[in-house]
Amino acid sequence: MGKLVRRLVGGDQVIASWSSSEAGSYDAAAAALRRELEQGHSAARVDGQALTSVTELPEDAEVVVVTTAMGGG
Repeated sequence: MGKLVRRLVGGDQVIASWSSSEAGSYDAAAAALRRELEQGHSAARVDGQALTSVTELPEDAEVVVVTTAMGGG
């Protein structure tokens, strides 16, 4: 089962989850990620200690984290 989460100070907020045993759950999670990206957020696949930026939901990912782009200046 995979989870799409928003990382917050108090812990992760689950936006969506998907599983091969839940019909349509991957498509719903992929749509949720697209909405987050369209709103200007970034996303990264968590693989142990490594993060890899993604623009599409990897079906085999365990966790994908959505973050707000950081401003600089």
